[in-house]
Amino acid sequence: MAFALALTTAFARLRRPARQDDPDYPRRHRFLPHGSEGLRYRLGVASRAVAAIFGGYAVSGMSSAVLALYMPTSRAEAALTGTMVAYVVYPCAVMWVFAARSAARAWLGLVVPAAVLGAMLMAHNYLRT
Repeated sequence: MAFALALTTAFARLRRPARQDDPDYPRRHRFLPHGSEGLRYRLGVASRAVAAIFGGYAVSGMSSAVLALYMPTSRAEAALTGTMVAYVVYPCAVMWVFAARSAARAWLGLVVPAAVLGAMLMAHNYLRT
């Protein structure tokens, strides 16, 4: 019963409009609102941008290397095909990062393919020696 009352009071506090004279009203920074969704949104966008730039580059580079190593054509054709495919993989990775529901899913959507491609590269190097 006490838990339900505390939960109801918490939701009522969230629903009421915030006033400056309220002691529970969060103080705001001049540029970034403290304790609000503004900071979380900005950090999420910054995290996605870093994921798109560096994670997309890593995934496209590793996909290029894997294709160049595993294609059953001549070395020159395999390298050229891997490079051309990397030009498609990078924009797809960037689109995936900004289409994901959260920044964590965006990072996960880049880390998993990067891990698989990295394992394939390591397996090729291990089997070659």
